[in-house]
Amino acid sequence: MNDNLHRDDDRAVAEQGGAPDTTIPIVVYVLHLAGMVTGGLTSLVAVVIAYVYRGNGPAWLDEHYRYQIRTFWLALLYFGISGLLTLVLIGFLTWLAAVVWLVIRCVKGLKTLNERRAPDNVDTWWV
Repeated sequence: MNDNLHRDDDRAVAEQGGAPDTTIPIVVYVLHLAGMVTGGLTSLVAVVIAYVYRGNGPAWLDEHYRYQIRTFWLALLYFGISGLLTLVLIGFLTWLAAVVWLVIRCVKGLKTLNERRAPDNVDTWWV
């Protein structure tokens, strides 16, 4: 039933000729990227925003919020594991891999957001 509501919302937007505002999802992606410089503080803000706005837009936009929320939790896991592995020196390599993963994931999300469609493979643990 919830999917029917989203389809009706999508049709209503298409009939009105407007598109949903994508400013908030863009800000969330940028906050995730800034989290690499702020030690994750802005990523924490980003996930709170994503949780607040999730469910308030068309289905494709809600998928972006879900993707951003998953990005936060997976990044927390990957960077946490990297932090532990720095004790055996391999953590520096896994930290670099986590940074590359985060950048690719955010750029991929921004690209699909610009195309006004949901990100591919939202449930993946990779990119």
